[in-house]
Amino acid sequence: MEKRVVFNHKLLPYLLLAPQLMITFIFFFLPAGQAIWQSFFIESAFGGDEQFVGLDNYTALFNNASYYDSFWVTLVFSLLVAVIGLSVSLLLAVMANRVIKGAMAYKTLLIWPYAVAPAVVGVLWAFLFSPAVGTLAVYLTQLGVNWNPRLDSTDAMILVVMAAVWKQISYNFLFFLAGLQSIPKSLIEAAAIDGATPARRFWTIVFPLLSPTTFFLLVINMVYAFFETFAIIDTTTQGGPGNSTNILVYNVYKTAFKSFDYGSSGAQSVILMFIVILLTIVQFRYVDRKVQY
Repeated sequence: MEKRVVFNHKLLPYLLLAPQLMITFIFFFLPAGQAIWQSFFIESAFGGDEQFVGLDNYTALFNNASYYDSFWVTLVFSLLVAVIGLSVSLLLAVMANRVIKGAMAYKTLLIWPYAVAPAVVGVLWAFLFSPAVGTLAVYLTQLGVNWNPRLDSTDAMILVVMAAVWKQISYNFLFFLAGLQSIPKSLIEAAAIDGATPARRFWTIVFPLLSPTTFFLLVINMVYAFFETFAIIDTTTQGGPGNSTNILVYNVYKTAFKSFDYGSSGAQSVILMFIVILLTIVQFRYVDRKVQY
């Protein structure tokens, strides 16, 4: 008979949860509340002077054409990062799942990028593709490609997308590989006996069974592109050239720490928070219906 450990002290669960709840409150809820509060005020750049303006900060944002440009840049950037990142990660996971010799070394090399800090990733890719000294930029020039992310908006977007995808590939790869290894091999073997080609086996058996993993990673990658790519943008393009890579989270930083407009920055933070919440609700409400569990 299985023995279960029972704790009769009623305060014990709350004591065990207290450290995590304190971290969540201090580092998540408290800054979010402060951003909401600041969004209703105009503050002096040096602090100490606040003026309540109600919804004027929000009105000014929606009357600003450059802010709408940040919406489109963020949408394009997040879609590219999510779609390309998931596609490449799934391909690598399928290849790793078939490797027999040197499988451990192959998987370890694919996991390494996740250990690199986002700021380091940005510096690395900016150096590799620097028009002046970048090794890969020199090869592109020799091939006749006029590469310059400092002046060309398309090149700049390609650079930040590649850096962001490379950083997130390892995370996606781990989940896809775990999902592939959890699929019963008997299903694949039965389909092979019936004459199904490898491509047909993948699209009719493997990929539908991976849909829960794919859906989870889709949500994670969209949130990652919205929030966690700030350091990559800052160390590669600083939102330029112009505003071609100025995503919403970086625009919040520029407004607060370069323009010293804390009220507008707080309003942008609140809008960004609601966008991510709405995006997550839509994904779980509509995309989740097509997921096969």
